[in-house]
This record gives sequence, C-alpha cells and structure tokens, in this order.
Amino acid sequence: MSDKSRGAYWSANLRIISISLVIWALVSFGFAIILRPLLSGIPVGGTDLGFWFAQQGSILTFIVLIFNYTRYMNKLDHEFGVEE
Repeated sequence: MSDKSRGAYWSANLRIISISLVIWALVSFGFAIILRPLLSGIPVGGTDLGFWFAQQGSILTFIVLIFNYTRYMNKLDHEFGVEE
C-alpha cells in the first residue's frame, strides 16, 4: 500500500469514526440529557420520548452504529485491498 493510498484510507476511516461519534454524542447527550425536557411531551410506548432515548433509544442507536461501522469498514477495506 503506497503512502498516498494509506493516507486516503486513514482519512476515510477517520471520517467514518467522526460521523459515528457525532451521532453518538447527539443521541446520548443531546436527546437523552440536554433535550429531554423538550422531548418530554411526545408520547412513545407509554412514556415520553426523552425518557425513551435515555433508556432504550441510545442503546439501540449504539447497536446500529456498531453494525454500520463494521459494514462501512469492510467496504473500505475491500476498496483499498486490505480485507482479511
């Protein structure tokens, strides 16, 4: 792998990680903590949306992030020829 393609690979890798971290922060801190009072008036499954994000939504979002990260990294590895 040349230095140029290695740099492009890590740039794409860091972009995927950055997007995942922004989504993680938005859901865990934004929706579950900071925006909880604004979301408390929206009913979801017998409780309010803010509580749902704090208890269930953030966990489900983290699981989706893990699967998306592995899917995008496998695609990126295949693109750059470094798959296992």
